[in-house]
Amino acid sequence: MAVCFPRFLTREAESHLNHRLIVKPVSGKVYLVGAGPGDPKLITLRGKELLSSADTIIYDYLANPALLTFAKETAETIYVGKKGGARSELHQDHINHLMIEAAKAGKQVVRLKGGDPFIFGRGGEETEALATANIPFEIIPGVSAAIGVPAYAGIPLTHRDMASSLAIITGHEDPTKKENHIHWDHLATGSDTLVFLMGMGNLVEIMTQLIAHGRNPETPVALIQWGTYPYQKTVIGTVATIFEKAQQEGIRPPVTMVVGEVVTLRNEMNWFESRPLFGRRILVTRARDKAFEFADQLSLHGAEVVLFPTIKIMPPPNYADLDSAIRQVEQYNTLLFTSVNGVESFFRRLTFLGYDVRILKGISICAIGPRTRDAITHLGLLCDFIPSEFTAEGVLEALDKRGIAGKRFLLPRAMQAREVLPETIREKGGQIDVVTAYQAISPEENDIKKTWCKGPIDMVTFASASTVRNFMKKVNPEIQEILNKSAVACIGPITAKAAVECGLRVDVVAPEYTFAALTESIVQYYREKK
Repeated sequence: MAVCFPRFLTREAESHLNHRLIVKPVSGKVYLVGAGPGDPKLITLRGKELLSSADTIIYDYLANPALLTFAKETAETIYVGKKGGARSELHQDHINHLMIEAAKAGKQVVRLKGGDPFIFGRGGEETEALATANIPFEIIPGVSAAIGVPAYAGIPLTHRDMASSLAIITGHEDPTKKENHIHWDHLATGSDTLVFLMGMGNLVEIMTQLIAHGRNPETPVALIQWGTYPYQKTVIGTVATIFEKAQQEGIRPPVTMVVGEVVTLRNEMNWFESRPLFGRRILVTRARDKAFEFADQLSLHGAEVVLFPTIKIMPPPNYADLDSAIRQVEQYNTLLFTSVNGVESFFRRLTFLGYDVRILKGISICAIGPRTRDAITHLGLLCDFIPSEFTAEGVLEALDKRGIAGKRFLLPRAMQAREVLPETIREKGGQIDVVTAYQAISPEENDIKKTWCKGPIDMVTFASASTVRNFMKKVNPEIQEILNKSAVACIGPITAKAAVECGLRVDVVAPEYTFAALTESIVQYYREKK
């Protein structure tokens, strides 16, 4: 900022004024963000926005780590899940110190807390510490487990005919308190519905106190473990029987507990656990940056999706052939795209070389299928045609109708791919230049043994022949034995053929070679299995 001084100021006065106008670095700020009960889609828009811009993210055990995918690459992430045996007050002091020091360093800090910061989340203590340190802060409410988890279990906490009052209670009070703040004599019968958070360790004591203070032992009780996650588990009993049932089912924290007649409504309102893929662990082998749409479709049907990318899209070893083709693109009659990666790689290079879509004037564009067409349309271009069958053979059939002989084609594709398309075009009298636009390599970081150790995989999905081959390179005899118990789903016959050649039994092949069709085929497979 330029500063104008009156002409009559002395040099000493100017120097003194300049010193006083020096702008000090702006202090950072802390945002206490409610992460919701588990399902990452339950975070608020404001919470997601702040995660995307934060310099430092300090997150809890009950904040779904999947939310960290919203963070920018340069963000520092710090896990502060409390370890068993750690003194609670010392652990909280450490968290307070981390927030304060990061903010003093000028950073924008997100303190990501499971559920809602101010409902048994110690958000009040953390904001007190920030206020004492003169650190600016903002509270972003979240969906509390007390509200969100029963909803996912099909239990309405209030109901016109059953429950007109609700109480939310901690199931684990601070043991250092001088007196108990839970007034059981009022609480046991004072509200129609009771929701206890963090109460699994005190389950016997809670039920004993309710009975002792007048609650009917036959009152229904629900224990919801890992609520809103794809592996949510719900156990139903009564105040008198719930402990025994929890023991039988092996229920462990985190658990949300609901006491009241509204629990009986779960029989007709159990929507989440009734989805067709609920309880199924499905492995997705697509490249990580391409997998989320397919994973999302599976998740919407209830699956627990395990991302295990066996392919990684990388630039070609060199751009010589691609660059030469782009600079002389006007000589081609038709531009053939057989994948979204081919579209993205070709146009990224075209822009890098200083061209735009005007260079393609007069050239026909063919896309192998709807996803590839959509990628082209997104760039403001229209496809002249797509085949009725989304394979190389389908492309050839469509080209035959338009004439191949004497025409020139450009095919930007992966470094290694099927040769049926270029070979047949040449046989039919056409000229085709096949140029490498990208290469698909196998990521080294994935540990297949570690993935399988976390639980059995119900189904492995493949979206291309290369994902099959790369996956099988990681399979040892021990994993092969476990893999034989898993179903296999492929996006089309070419991928299925590669799977069979690798010794796999293919259970599902999509009738249309799209992820929407593959998802529906998987859903139908498990419906029939039931």
